[in-house]
Parts: sequence; structure tokens; C-alpha cells
Amino acid sequence: MTDALLPLRDVTSHLRVLGEHYVGLREIPVDRIVGSVNRSVDFDRFFRTSKRHLRKRLDGLREAFGDNPMPPITVYEAGGLYFVNDGHHRVAIARQDGGAYIDAEVTRIQTSHELHPGVDVLELVHTEQHRRLNERTRLDEVAPDGAFEFSRPNYYGELLALIQAHAYELGEARGEFVSLPEAAPDWYGASWLPAVEAIEASGLKRAYDFKTHGDLYLWTSQKLRELRTTNPAATWADAAALLARVPVDRTHRRDTVAARRKPLPTHADAP
Repeated sequence: MTDALLPLRDVTSHLRVLGEHYVGLREIPVDRIVGSVNRSVDFDRFFRTSKRHLRKRLDGLREAFGDNPMPPITVYEAGGLYFVNDGHHRVAIARQDGGAYIDAEVTRIQTSHELHPGVDVLELVHTEQHRRLNERTRLDEVAPDGAFEFSRPNYYGELLALIQAHAYELGEARGEFVSLPEAAPDWYGASWLPAVEAIEASGLKRAYDFKTHGDLYLWTSQKLRELRTTNPAATWADAAALLARVPVDRTHRRDTVAARRKPLPTHADAP
């Protein structure tokens, strides 16, 4: 989790927006206000600020309102979290005072995925790439329990390229065009499953437990392509066995763990 206030544009640019409508005046939980429409650099995730002029502004507001209730803030709700459009200082005061709820005029943005209070931009990027992979290939239908997750967002694109290559080869063999959703089941049975079996049997997964099955699949696939340049009969087992002998780099372990994120859960109402 990061302490940075989350910009709403990062949510709407990485997740699919399914609709938007005005909800009205609501009492919303202060601890689910984690972002801003346009003031992300002024406050952190807990609406604290290090800027002197903003601290003076907070003191002035507190004195001006005294014991009187403050006007409602205006927010956007997205994925169950709230992003302030107007009223950042009022949220900051509520945070300082330990307030659990605050009145707000709410406009709801329906997104493709649910959010949690600790979400960060890297998690949104992972989710976007995971979503795009599934939309192109329908892998989530081929293997609903498949662990097509990666420690780095760019790896989703690398997997997509391998499935595209498989679709091309399948089309050449059949003499007809094969779409990605048509090729995905064949790739899953002919490539993914035997690769995962070899990775587990070789001890590669135990040695590199900080990597996902997707990470190890891509690594093993690259090694297999290298082996087959000189030995066309090389197998997944051969490639995985060679990689299992590679010493684990502690720096690589640390960097991989730091970058790893799980894609966010799909919203129940998303098509």
C-alpha cells in the first residue's frame, strides 16, 4: 500500500467504466475516502498535509465553523471507494477529529472491478493488463481456476504474444484463420499444462516460490525456445530442469516481491 492520495483518473483509465449516475446526499465512511479528483498532491491517503498554508487553512476552517456542522462534501464513488471533488479540508478535519462518517453529495461511477482501501496504481495496472488478456483470449473461460497472474504487468503482454503465435501456427496447420479465443484452449492443453507439470516436477517452483506460475511459464518457455535452436526434441522437462539449477538472486527476489500484485476482483455487476 502507498500513502499517496489516489487520483480518480488512474481508476477510470485502468478499469472499464460501465456507467455513472448521481446518488444524492449520503453519510459515507471517512476511512473509505482514499482519493481525489484534482488535489492528489496536496494531501496523503490519510488527508494529512506537510504544506504550511494548508495547515493554516484547516485551522481557519475549524475556527470559522466552531461547533456548527460543515456543509456536505462532494465525491465520486468508484468500486466502493470515494474520491473528493470538493471538500478536501473538511475531510482532513474529520480525519483529525477521528470522525467515522461525513455527509457527502455522491456521484457513483460503476467500474468493472471492486477496489479496496489500500489499492495503488500498480495494482490498477496489473488489473488492466489481466483484464485485457482475458478479453482478447477468454482464458478465464478456458481455465476459471487458472493462475494467469504475473509479478510484472508487461508479462501479460508477453503471454498474449505467445498465444498469438500459437494461434498462427494452428491456423497454418489447419489452413484457416484461428482466432485467439479458439486457439486458447489448444494452447492451454498443449503448452501451459505440460509446462506447469514440468515446473513442479523439477523443483523450480519450490526454488522460486516468490514467482507466479505465469512468471515461471514465460521463463521456461524462453529457455525451451533456446534449447530447440540446437535440439528440436528438447522438452519442457529439459528446460525446467536447467532453470532449477540457477542460483536464486536475492535482489531479484526482493524486486519481484515488491512489484507483484494480484488483479482486483471483478465487480459482481460487471458484464
